[in-house]
Amino acid sequence: MSFAAYLTGTDTDAGKTLVAGALLHLARRGGCSTAGVKPVASGCERDATGTLRNRDALCLQQETQPALAYAQINPIALEPAIAPHIAAHECGVDLNVATLARGCNAVLELGRDFTLVEGAGGWRVPLNTHETLADLAKALRLPVILVVGMRLGCINHAVLSAEAIRADGLELVGWVANQAVPEMARFNENLATLTALMPAPLLGSIPHLQRPNSESAAHYLDLGLLPLKTATTS
Repeated sequence: MSFAAYLTGTDTDAGKTLVAGALLHLARRGGCSTAGVKPVASGCERDATGTLRNRDALCLQQETQPALAYAQINPIALEPAIAPHIAAHECGVDLNVATLARGCNAVLELGRDFTLVEGAGGWRVPLNTHETLADLAKALRLPVILVVGMRLGCINHAVLSAEAIRADGLELVGWVANQAVPEMARFNENLATLTALMPAPLLGSIPHLQRPNSESAAHYLDLGLLPLKTATTS
């Protein structure tokens, strides 16, 4: 099997890392080599050695097999818990597509069976005054998985995100409904509407989990709905 995708969300806290970790967990459990990449992360905290670490990137590192160094998974770690372009400016970091693409491609070139590149926030999150994370996905030429945070307003956010992805010339290969809030009025009706409107298969619907983690979320996803390629030998 050989598959790589860019994973984005309808907005912040949609559940991107939960879904990315769950998909990587499923692939790893199926005997595949895996890699998760978080090219830029803000809101990082210093560990005992004083090194910046991001909780989401650590989750991806845990589901990466064979193991990769933290810097390979999260090459740009920013301490301020704000939008990445603002955090980078405050930290004196030049945030741009070329730099992020180099870090992502270094992992993609490892040729793991299943690789996910997780963005930050939604599809159009700025990197600087003229580039966004959508430009990174375009530079990497990866298909896209969209995580929909199921709450009021999600239908509009999801449909607009799907339209933007396709307008940027990339393929939306699947989406995941993640119940990001404990209760959502008319959840089933909203899910049915989204299923009818979204131009890609629903990979699964994750309920609101009391203790969310990759393993528990994996129970609600179907890896087989993705266009996975089986490697052939001559």
